[in-house]
Amino acid sequence: MNVAPTITKAAAEPAAKAAAPGVPFRVPRIAVSGVLRPRLLLVCAALAAIAFLAFCQGVAMGDVGIPIPDVVRALFGSGDGGTLLIVREFRLPRALTGLLAGFAFGLSGALFQTMTRNPLASPDMIGITQGAGTAVVAGIVLGFGPGDQVLGMVGALVTALLVYALAWRRGTTGYRIVLVGVGLAWMCTSLTDFLIARGGRFEAQAAIGWLVGNLNGRAWSHVEPLAIATAVLAPAALLLGRWTRTLQLGDDVARALGTPVQYTRFALMIVGVGLVAFGTASAGPLVFVALAAPQIAQRLAGTAWPPPIASGLAGAAAVLSADVVARVIVPGTELPVGVVTGACGAPVLLWLLVRANRAGSGG
Repeated sequence: MNVAPTITKAAAEPAAKAAAPGVPFRVPRIAVSGVLRPRLLLVCAALAAIAFLAFCQGVAMGDVGIPIPDVVRALFGSGDGGTLLIVREFRLPRALTGLLAGFAFGLSGALFQTMTRNPLASPDMIGITQGAGTAVVAGIVLGFGPGDQVLGMVGALVTALLVYALAWRRGTTGYRIVLVGVGLAWMCTSLTDFLIARGGRFEAQAAIGWLVGNLNGRAWSHVEPLAIATAVLAPAALLLGRWTRTLQLGDDVARALGTPVQYTRFALMIVGVGLVAFGTASAGPLVFVALAAPQIAQRLAGTAWPPPIASGLAGAAAVLSADVVARVIVPGTELPVGVVTGACGAPVLLWLLVRANRAGSGG
């Protein structure tokens, strides 16, 4: 009976040492308590400012350049009619898609990395993104389906359920989820390549252009489903926050603290799958965003786990900044944003692998 407190204290010490200092607070009237972390709030504000600047710069760029002050005024409904038309009708959907997709990828990556207790576990590493991509490519090449959003959701959900089922053995562990997910990711990639090879020239070009990850030609039809999904799933992720943090202490300690481990892990997977599915369907599989954004946010905030909101803001800032770079790095050519995120995210993956090996956890 006395084992749980001893284990809890021993397991909690490393996390407590790694976490940034905070100020505990309690509101008795509404029965709310927590820890206020000034450094985390500062990081969120800084990432939000970077994302907003990149957002405005992306809207300002185009065949008709618009000064950033005029962009800001247009976003708030003032300015001349021509500027309002260009900003709100032609350029705002692209920027909003990048903002929401980046936030969804960053938040989803934080959930998966926390759930598995593995910094290498992200939707694009364990097959979720590839599953959504396979379903969307099948719809493009074979000419069926109710649309990219629904197909992406179905593909991601089916892949997630397969990962969860194949990793189940009297419960699941983060280690088994990662191993099974990597295998399914390659299977989905092979199936996607087969579909592209089978399709016609036009369908193959459309599929490849989408698979790279692209914000070109985005319209309000891409923004609305992603905005609704983010508005529903982001609060759900925050509501799971208390149980999410106890998972960092290990399954045995989490159970001793009253956390329903398997229910929490499954709920986190469903929320993460929803975020990455809608993000992938709207902007394509933007590789490495879900992997890198939570690690950047965690190190900036000095927390023991990837902070969800900061991870989402880091993802949004990364995608919007990458889109700006993709439009100016080659004069006269707009590269797909996925090219830039892949080029910048690959070094992060290598760094995480080297760090894991040095820590003795890289296999």
